[in-house]
This record gives sequence, C-alpha cells and structure tokens, in this order.
Amino acid sequence: MMTRPGADEFAPFYAGYIARVPETDVLGVLAAQPAELRARLSALPRDQETFRYAEGKWSVREVVGHMGDAERVFGYRAFCFARSDEGPLPGFDENAYVQRAGFDELPLTALVEEFAALRAANVAGLRRVGTAGFGRSGIANGNRVTVRALAFMMAGHVRHHLAVLEERYLRRSPESSS
Repeated sequence: MMTRPGADEFAPFYAGYIARVPETDVLGVLAAQPAELRARLSALPRDQETFRYAEGKWSVREVVGHMGDAERVFGYRAFCFARSDEGPLPGFDENAYVQRAGFDELPLTALVEEFAALRAANVAGLRRVGTAGFGRSGIANGNRVTVRALAFMMAGHVRHHLAVLEERYLRRSPESSS
C-alpha cells in the first residue's frame, strides 16, 4: 500500500488522472490494466480499429499506441527520478508522436501487447523502488513530480483512455458506423 500523492507532487494538469485512482495499491492497479485493456478491446472488429469518431481525432489504434508512448515517457521519468537523477526531462507532444508513429499500420493486438510489455517492465521497476524511492522527485516538462505521483498518473492515464474508448468508440450502434 502507498499513500496517495499530495497536490504538491505533480502539476495541476495531472490531477484528473490521479483522481481516477482512489486505490492505495497503485502497483496492483498498474499490473491489472493490461488484462483489462485486452478484455475491453478483444471483441472489436478489425475493420473498426481505425475508426475515428470525428475528423482530426485519433483512431482506436492510435489511442492504444498513444497509451504505449505515454507508458514509455512516464516510466522513464519514474526510473530516472527513483535513481535520484534530478536533471530536467523534456515534455512530449502526444499529437506529434501519434502523427509520426504509423499506429494505423499495425494490428491492434500488437499495440496492446506492446503496451502490456512496457507496463510489465515498469511495474517490475516500480516494485523495486522502495518507500523512500516513491518520494523522490525531479523535473519533467518544467514541473516537479514524484515517483509516487508518476505511478498514479500512469494508472489514471490508462483509466482516462479506457473511458474515452468506451464512450466514444466501443458504445457506438451498428448504424453509426456507416
């Protein structure tokens, strides 16, 4: 069990993600999310994987690919700060990353499995951090953030995108897909 991050441990932008994780066993939440992602997306027909609910919005594949990108970025930040590397780390432009990634050329199952592998590596690393390590911090995207907050942000970010997938992509009626 872990204490929840205080408001002084992350930039206000991330408060919504952290609020999506009321549990204190954030490592358990993180470990369970790949299976939840697989289950939610397993019934999606392949021809719907590139569906966009509006012009300029990401496809299902791009949403999942973005989740992998964010997992890499948040995981790297947590790794660096857990090791007491307080050097500033850059932000990332998620739209530019998605635009250049070519996610729509990959099957959704491959993107889900890539996310699962990234998450497994991050959970393994976070399990070794120890109590003191979760309180360590550094600067990312111009803001101080703790390892603890990053763990909650990772879990909340996935919950955010699972909710978006459910609301905007998976609950569509068959008539609305034409």
